[in-house]
This record gives sequence, C-alpha cells and structure tokens, in this order.
Amino acid sequence: MNIADFVAGFDATVDESLEWLSDHGGYVFDAINAGLEGLYEGLNWALSQPPYYVVALAIGLLGWRLAGVSFAIAATLSMLACAFIGLWPETMSTLALVIAATVLALLVAIPLGVLAGLLPSLDRVVEPALDLVQTMPPYIYLLPSIALLGYGPGTALIATFIVALPPAFRLTSLGIRMTPREFIELGDASGVSGWQMFFKIRLPFAMPSIMTGINQSLMMAFGMVVIAGIVGSGGLGESIYSAIRTLDIAKSINAALAIVVLTMVLDRLAQSAALLQKGKQ
Repeated sequence: MNIADFVAGFDATVDESLEWLSDHGGYVFDAINAGLEGLYEGLNWALSQPPYYVVALAIGLLGWRLAGVSFAIAATLSMLACAFIGLWPETMSTLALVIAATVLALLVAIPLGVLAGLLPSLDRVVEPALDLVQTMPPYIYLLPSIALLGYGPGTALIATFIVALPPAFRLTSLGIRMTPREFIELGDASGVSGWQMFFKIRLPFAMPSIMTGINQSLMMAFGMVVIAGIVGSGGLGESIYSAIRTLDIAKSINAALAIVVLTMVLDRLAQSAALLQKGKQ
C-alpha cells in the first residue's frame, strides 16, 4: 500500500467513524449539546440582566478588593467603554462562554492534576496526550464538534474546554509534586492521615501553581472563543467573523478592543487572586 492509499483509507475511516457516532449516539450528543447550551444561556442571562453599569461597578469593586484602587477605576472605565461602543451584549456573551468553558475544564483538570501529582505513572501516561492537544491547531477541535453537535455555543464550549484543560492540569500536577520532601517527612513523623497530609501540607503548597493554571486556562479560553465565532458561538468572536465577511473594519476593531479589555481585566483579576493566595501562605 502506498502513502496515498493509506491516507485515503485513514480519511475514510475517520469520516465513517464520525458518521457512525452521529447515527448511533445522536441522542447522547443531543443531550450533551442541550446541557452545554443551557449552561451558557443561563450564565449569559445572569450577566445580561443587570444594567451594564452595575456589572461594570461589580467588576470594579472586585478589582479594588484584589488589585487596588487604580486598577478598579481602570477596569470599571474599560468595561463601560465596551457598552459605549455598542458591544455590551456581545461582551457579556463572550464572558459567559469563557466562564462556562473554563469552569468545566477546571472541574476535570484540577482533580485529574491532583491524581497525576500523586501518581507519577498517571502523569507519564497523560502528558503525551496533553502535548498533542496543545500542539494541534486550536480550530481543528471545531470540526469533530460540528459533526457531532452542530453549529452553536455547544460546539464552541467543547472546543474551548479542550484547549483550556491542559494548562490547569499541568500546573496542578506540578504544584502537588513541588511539596518539599521535608514537610512530607514531618507530616509522616507527626502521624497525620492521608487526607490531613493533602489538605494541610500538599494543597497549600500547590495553590500558587494551581492559581497560575487557572489564569492560563482563562487566557487559552479567550483565544479559542474568538476562533469559535466561526461556528456561530455568539459574542465578540462572531462579531469579528461577521465583520471580516462584510469588510466592516470599524466593527472588527471595536470587537477586538472589547476582547482585549475583557482579557486584560480577567487576567489581572486572576493574577491578583493568585498573588493574594500566595501572600496568605
């Protein structure tokens, strides 16, 4: 068999596998899609119900608590700017997508990262898969998601979930492994239980690394949400994609600025939360 025949056979197998999954597991994927869209729509509704200035003020107050007065003022004004350029609904939609995908990724990545930190054999098995996920072009995850879930926020959430998972997993695992040996030996000598060892010794030492992983997952999610605009995810990503198709340069610039503002605000909030956690140790 030559290379061309092998490639053609491989492509045919992939297509047939997706068709088989779609035909025989359609009800499962429909349920998954409905659940994902319900999560997104619920978050989007919660963020969109208050007036824009209330949400902006709430973000400013959170920024004041975590990062200080100057950042709070800058964050509030920046969020208000998203409303003044007419992109507040899209901004909240993007925020809902990012929060939903990141929370789902963290619910999987952090427990698995803890297990991988405690079990080096699991870490060695999972690491190559994470390398593959992080080296593949992000938009490649949209294709099978479209085939199984169709167009819409559900597909965007699945693709964003995949992209956001590796950083949190890696840094959680790293944080658990970084617990100083002398503290573990001290805990053993003191007769603490396994749960006490984890919650009182390992987890406190791992928290800065875990918080950094959460921050990195947020940033990866933002990048993917923009790309996912091509599948009708809504939000600023879809605004940019629509502006590109219609050559609406002003709209694309406005949407890009709103994404930058939202990314920088959440990045600074996450970093400040990580520093605050580190300072408590």
